[in-house]
Amino acid sequence: MTKTAREIMSGGTECVGENETIAEASRKMKQLDVGALPICGEDDRLKGMLTDRDIVVKVLAEGRQPEQTRAGELGQGKPVTIGADDSAEEALRTMAEHKVRRLPVIDGHKLIGIVSQGDIAAAIDKEQVGELVGAISS
Repeated sequence: MTKTAREIMSGGTECVGENETIAEASRKMKQLDVGALPICGEDDRLKGMLTDRDIVVKVLAEGRQPEQTRAGELGQGKPVTIGADDSAEEALRTMAEHKVRRLPVIDGHKLIGIVSQGDIAAAIDKEQVGELVGAISS
C-alpha cells in the first residue's frame, strides 16, 4: 500500500475554536454528526482534539458547566497528528501507539483533514491489516 494520509483522509474538517464553550462545541458536533472535533487556536494552529467522551468525562461528570468551560481547557499536551504525505501504515501505527481512533492531518502547520480508523480500513486490504496488526503487536 502506498496511499498517503492526504489520499484517504476526510477533508473539509471544521474546528472548534479554543475559546468556544463546550456547549457551542456540542452543538457543532450534533450539527456535523461527528464525535470529535479538532481544537484550533487563534493562531490557526491545532491545540488538541475534543471528543464526545471528553465532554462527558471531563466536563459533565466533574460538575463543570458546559456554557462556561472553554474547549481549549480540554486540549492538553501536544496533539497527536500525522503528516499529509505520511503513509496509511504510519497513520495506523501512530493510532495504535497513542491509542487514538482519529488523527488530524497536518500539511506544514495547517490542519487539512482527519484520518479515522474507518478511512484506513477502507484504504487497505484485509491481508495488509493482519500484517500491520501483527507488526504493531510485536
